[in-house]
Amino acid sequence: MSDRNLFLNSLVIGAVVVGVAGYLYVNRSFAGGGDATDTPNPNLVIEVAGQANGKIVIDLDMDHAPNHAARLIDLAQKGAYDGVVFHRVIDGFMAQTGDVQFGRAGGDLSQAGMGGSDLPDLKAEFSQEPFIRGTVGMARSSDPDSANSQFFIMFAPSDNLNGKYTVVGHVVEGMDVVDKIKKGDEIANGTVAGEPDRMVKVTVEK
Repeated sequence: MSDRNLFLNSLVIGAVVVGVAGYLYVNRSFAGGGDATDTPNPNLVIEVAGQANGKIVIDLDMDHAPNHAARLIDLAQKGAYDGVVFHRVIDGFMAQTGDVQFGRAGGDLSQAGMGGSDLPDLKAEFSQEPFIRGTVGMARSSDPDSANSQFFIMFAPSDNLNGKYTVVGHVVEGMDVVDKIKKGDEIANGTVAGEPDRMVKVTVEK
């Protein structure tokens, strides 16, 4: 794949086969609530601005995905995520962000979703953790070991992802903010037109 994290392609095609409308209807039924329980692990704190305004707190899963969690911590502490947009958002499915190369607000977003950081890709850390509402996963291409900087937050459960993508954390505060993130065009694989919502500031709290 040319897009290093177009993990959505196969899922969208599969959803069409079984009926996109039915898939989205079922997943939207999980709206409301969703904040997981915080653990002693570090938290990624995201200040969001745009259509959604507020704070999202992600409890990083150092137990199941220590290398991926460390990558998010590293990039956040360097300020690499500050100003990066939610470039792909599919209603009833997930919101994707983290392209520190091509996804910065105010710049040319035509290649948003195609890039990563200047750090090497990560070896997969798949686990038995399910993809439910509030789960945070690492985006990748068809290569299981291609996750780098991009991640996505689930609006609703998706068993199709279980064991196939690295679970790097869970939202413990701010699912109401996640729900309000500006949605993209489902026909265009969730690409957000105009001015996408953005991560104004991303910090780490321990």
